[in-house]
Amino acid sequence: MRASAFALAVVAGACDPRHAPFDPATAPRAHIDRFSDAAGTIFRRSERTDLPGPDEPIDFDRGPFLVRGLGPDGRVAEYYNFDVRPQLPAFIRFLVRDGDAVPVAQGVIVNALPGDPRYSDLWQVVLVFVPHDYVPNTITSLDQIFDGAYREVHTGALINCPVVPEGSTAAKRLGGTADLRQGWYRDQVIFYFTFSERQIVTTAGGSVPLADLFVTFNVNADRRSGYVKEMGTAQTHNVLAVLPEDPAYSPLWTVRVYDNAAFDEVRDLAAARAAPVIDDSLFVINAPIVSEE
Repeated sequence: MRASAFALAVVAGACDPRHAPFDPATAPRAHIDRFSDAAGTIFRRSERTDLPGPDEPIDFDRGPFLVRGLGPDGRVAEYYNFDVRPQLPAFIRFLVRDGDAVPVAQGVIVNALPGDPRYSDLWQVVLVFVPHDYVPNTITSLDQIFDGAYREVHTGALINCPVVPEGSTAAKRLGGTADLRQGWYRDQVIFYFTFSERQIVTTAGGSVPLADLFVTFNVNADRRSGYVKEMGTAQTHNVLAVLPEDPAYSPLWTVRVYDNAAFDEVRDLAAARAAPVIDDSLFVINAPIVSEE
């Protein structure tokens, strides 16, 4: 990862206000609640009492989170629904020793959690350059980075890393590992998934690119009524406009709601685009594709 590959370098001094290293195994855990009214839009505990409580592990390998949809050509494609997320990414920081090409072996550093207005599952990568004698886990907050005036490089790279409670599971992937990873938020440990079905970068304006997802609900335009499904199955006729092998792919989707009267006819992208649209931009969701058939 040479600095010349990235868009912006911010160079500052070399003061080094580091505390003694934390042990991630015993450090305090950050409080995580993806289903509060502040954090959720589709999935709110105030509307759905079956959702896990704050800090309780979440099983994303079940409905309503795992959705069986259709790709552009009508083949089955599954995706996780991680709820509405902004198009503007948050920042995730990797520590790198000066002159090295790989990050330090410690957790990433973030400064936003679900429920914070600045939070997003989609993160823009920032490289933070530390001295060669740096000891892992002595920098565990954004304040330390700013106070230390370390050199930063803001890249255009985006990664999809939903922050979740410890013990949460989401087993499906198109590439990469399903293991929970650890990071730091204000000297507290966080846990997050990583989805890497395709490398994506920011747009010219610094946002996450968007793709189209066509869906239909049991009650038109009422997301609380649930997606229409084929009788006795989990199969929706939600149609994803692109797949990870397509250059235009993004895990962030503009949801376009079509009339549920067209459900039987909508079995591919052409039919979805031809169906009557009753809401053209209801919301934007993070929904990485995790399997194709």
